[in-house]
Amino acid sequence: MQRTVDAAQAQVEQLREQYGPLVGRSWSARQSQTYETAWRAWRDLARDVQAAVTAYAKDHGGTRQDVESRVRKAIRYPD
Repeated sequence: MQRTVDAAQAQVEQLREQYGPLVGRSWSARQSQTYETAWRAWRDLARDVQAAVTAYAKDHGGTRQDVESRVRKAIRYPD
């Protein structure tokens, strides 16, 4: 799940780079819609991951921060 969130975030960042700055933007309607769709997908996926991490921590007696840290470490260093 976290990898999907990371990919969605990368997509949003790529669109920002491609379309230009958010402030004073002169994006087309299509660009704005594409960006908003990508941003909402990222936001929703991140929310779902946070909920899953929180539930896992609760079920296994840990803290959300510890579980989140272990997830990120596992993604960065898969071996």
